[in-house]
Amino acid sequence: MTDEQTPAEDVAFDTDQASWEDASQEIEALKLEVAALKDQALRYAADAENTKRRAEREMNDARAYAIQKFARDLLGVADNLSRATAHSPRESQDAAVTNFIIGVEMTEKELLAAFERNGLKKIDPGKGEKFDPHLHQAVMEQPSDEVSAGGVIQVLQAGYELMGRLVRPAMVAVAAKGSKGPDAPAEPTAGAANPYANTDADTGGAFDTKA
Repeated sequence: MTDEQTPAEDVAFDTDQASWEDASQEIEALKLEVAALKDQALRYAADAENTKRRAEREMNDARAYAIQKFARDLLGVADNLSRATAHSPRESQDAAVTNFIIGVEMTEKELLAAFERNGLKKIDPGKGEKFDPHLHQAVMEQPSDEVSAGGVIQVLQAGYELMGRLVRPAMVAVAAKGSKGPDAPAEPTAGAANPYANTDADTGGAFDTKA
């Protein structure tokens, strides 16, 4: 010990050093606590966002289900109106009959427009369009010289989808195996995914392929 350094100064220095170390440890502990709380807050925020999205999805699903049930009940009305307009005597000379037919056609048009406005879209594949098991239901199979195997020959009943969800598949007749349409390839393509053209089993008569 020197003349300039006294025991009291040594004690003060040791006390200051200990206090500084304690303060540093406390700061580190607080930093860790802040980080843990921040992580917890982020987790709570993520959980809240997930809960919100799940609630919105469930609400949309419930709304879509309610609309889908209501729409399905109206499809019979649309079918009847379609049959009525398809078989109406358009060449009638009776003004009353003509006005009645026009009224039915306008009613059908307005109903389909209401379907469209509410996200209900008609599935009406054209002749020769490839059969899609996700949207179509094949109710019969026929040989055809106009449509290639696996293509749609005729729509027996239009289908509908609501906001991307199938409400009712379109009931169609499809071209049987061996059918040769204008667009049919000269040689069968190896590995082609055609359930009608590339099967060795004969599939005659009516069948039911649900989407």
